[in-house]
Amino acid sequence: MSEIRKLRHLGVLALACVSATVTACGTSSGVTAEPAPSSPVTSPSGSPSGAAPTPTGEVSATPSPEASSTPEPPAFTSKVSEVTAGQLKSSWRPGCPVSPESLRKVTLTYWGFDDKAHTGELIVNRGVTADVVAQFKQLYEWRYPIARMVPIDAYKGSDFDSIEADNTSAFNCRRTTGASSWSKHSYGRAIDINPRENPWVEPDGSVAHDNARKFAKRPLHKPGVINADDRVVKLFEKYGWEWGGYFNGAKDYQHFAKGGG
Repeated sequence: MSEIRKLRHLGVLALACVSATVTACGTSSGVTAEPAPSSPVTSPSGSPSGAAPTPTGEVSATPSPEASSTPEPPAFTSKVSEVTAGQLKSSWRPGCPVSPESLRKVTLTYWGFDDKAHTGELIVNRGVTADVVAQFKQLYEWRYPIARMVPIDAYKGSDFDSIEADNTSAFNCRRTTGASSWSKHSYGRAIDINPRENPWVEPDGSVAHDNARKFAKRPLHKPGVINADDRVVKLFEKYGWEWGGYFNGAKDYQHFAKGGG
């Protein structure tokens, strides 16, 4: 009986050795065990090492300042073109000191009181077109506001109606206010700018237009208003234009004329 037990005991040991050889170290048997899969090494952030983090949700893009800013206003532009008598039905007639051939239409960009760019037209003498383009280009770059700018024919040649509409204009064949001589406007060598904000003021301080009363005194620092020795006056003086605000007696704050008058 003891021999039988001894054989059984040796059999159990042999099976245990075979099992250990296969699963653990059994290099002597020539069988290599398949390594067990290992857990991935994670980075401190919780994502696999060397891999980009996995987004946890949609990322909403924040617009850059450039994308959300207001678009830049258009650049200043100008165009000089010829005019005909047919375009000046109310502002010119035979006997005026200059012919339509001596005049030009200047189409240009101006800055409005609404803080937007607009396109306007001035009829001027062909000899001053370069001045006018340079002057109004600078006004535009300064964002100096202008209410309106159309040829006075839009008001059938009425200086009063043009002023009432706060219209900036130039050529109009008419006599000088209070005199029999031709106005510089008759030559296309004068411009009236924002006549409401820059009215004609009589020596007693009165004005002809009710909508201009609050603009009669100077100095007055409001948009579109012209004051003595300000940058608008200096700009026109640079090109040889004189300001009506320096007149003796009545003041014509809207008025600039090449060579004065």
